[in-house]
Parts: sequence; C-alpha cells; structure tokens
Amino acid sequence: MDADRLTSRSIDLASLAERVRLFGEYDRNLSAIEESLGVRLQTEDDHLVLSGDERSVERAAHAVTRMLEAAVEGAQITPHDVALSVADTETASGGRAVATTLLRAHRGREIRPRTAGQRAFVEAIERNTLSFGIGPAGTGKTFLSIVMAVRALKAHAVARVVLSRPAIEAGEKLGFLPGDLREKVDPYMRPLYDALGELLDDGVVAKYMERGTIEVAPLAYMRGRTLSDAFIILDEAQNATAGQLKMFLTRLGSGSKMVVVGDVTQIDLVGAPSGLVDAARRLASVEDVAVVELDETDVVRNPLVARIVRAYADLPP
Repeated sequence: MDADRLTSRSIDLASLAERVRLFGEYDRNLSAIEESLGVRLQTEDDHLVLSGDERSVERAAHAVTRMLEAAVEGAQITPHDVALSVADTETASGGRAVATTLLRAHRGREIRPRTAGQRAFVEAIERNTLSFGIGPAGTGKTFLSIVMAVRALKAHAVARVVLSRPAIEAGEKLGFLPGDLREKVDPYMRPLYDALGELLDDGVVAKYMERGTIEVAPLAYMRGRTLSDAFIILDEAQNATAGQLKMFLTRLGSGSKMVVVGDVTQIDLVGAPSGLVDAARRLASVEDVAVVELDETDVVRNPLVARIVRAYADLPP
C-alpha cells in the first residue's frame, strides 16, 4: 500500500540557535516523536532527517515544523508539547502553535496548555466573557483559570482578580475552626493560594492582597456585590447550589470576565442538586458563554490520576 511506502524528509535547523529547546534534555522530545509516530529521527549537520512510512513521516514533519517555529521564538519544548502537536496532526487542527506561552512564573517556568482540552479551555476564556470548565481532578481547570487571571492583570486588561470557592467540607465535619474570619476560611481557600504561589513571588501575592488587587473570598461573601473591571473565578462550583450559582453569575459587572470551574463527579452538597450542572445546561447556547468539558485525557498530574479517574467512571457506585 502507498501508505506503507518508506520515505524520508529533511528539516532545516539552521535557524535554531539552541537545539536543546527543540530536542529536549537527552533528546527526550525526539524520542517521544519516534515512539508516538513510529518514525526514525537523526541529525545530519544542520538538518533533522525523518524516516519511515510516508504517512507517519508527513505527520512527524508537520509536528516538528510547528515545534521548531516555537523553539526559534524562544520556547522550551516539552514532551507535553510533543503530545499536543502530534495530536493536532490527527485532527488537522488549525489552532495556535503548541508552545504559545501564557505566562512565565516567577521562577521562570513557561506556563502553557498541555493538552487539546486545556487549549480549548484557554481559547474559550480568551474569546468569551463567561466560561465554564467542567472536568475531573488533575485537568488543570483551576490552575489555568488563575494563570489567565494573572495574565490579564499583568496586561492591565482588568484592575483586580477575585477568586472564590464554596466553603463546603469534603465529607468531613471539621467543627468550629479557631481564629478570625481569615483564619477560618483559609483552609477552604488553600488550593487558590497554592496556585497563586506557583505563579507569583510570595511578596507580590501579599502586596496584591493587601491592596485588594487580588481577593480570595468564600462564595457566601459575593452576595450584593457588583464586580467590574475584574477577572472573577469560582472554583469547586459543583458544590454551589443553583441559587448560589445564579447569585454569583449575576455579580458580573462591566469590563469583567468570569470563569466557573468544577468536577461534577465530586459533589459534596447534601440535599440539593449541583448548580454547576444546571447553569451549564441553561447557558450553553447563550451568546458570549462557553462550556468546555475536559476528561481523563487532559489529566496532567501523575499518570496514575488519569487511570483512577477512568476506573471510577467505568465502575460507578
């Protein structure tokens, strides 16, 4: 068959000053392409030569070309970028280059989508005023939302960032917590602080919070407010009732953007249905609203997390 005919193709690397940006440490990116597409890659002077069956070489050349363009612009290509670029060759995706960096963390790490689902989520946030991200643990819903919020703040697209969560205990009764209001709610908000700490220096986070540029508050404290010129995020939205979620969504003021994220398989509400399911159903067809669903293929934590998610989905209680 024609598809099985062996061929080779050469890609010019002369424009790439640092090959490690494309190849990865110990050529791990090249190895990932070889394993994914069944091709052979080798360097000859200023060229990368791809060998294999015609269809695989064509896909590999497309993926390498996209990654090379990003590497020349200064991006450090990772195996996640390889996987995303290879996946694009299957779908003929016309999306942006895999290595578009959303933000550089304070330690220099480049933050960008790692999967097709994550890229769709980020693009939805960019295009719409209100976006829903629904998916299992480990898919980066909260982290990417906060990345986009910090990005908007740094670009002066918004004046402040408001992060919120329902203060619902995950099946445990913690009793009365000691301390003032901040000390009582901090345990519920800890994942949001952790995400901020990955992106910004602790001193910057403290300064922003002291000035009110970044606010972290329980969902209950959103009532009666109008949030203008803000990037607003509701995390763990599956634990908000329909009434609470309606209240939150109607806080949206002029010049603001809102992102609502949650996992409908981890609902801790007792005696009330999740407002996230209801809101996503009601608003899916509304203009300027996007609903993006992620799945186990978008899990970017330990690979075991994806298998755990799949096992629970396959064998419901």
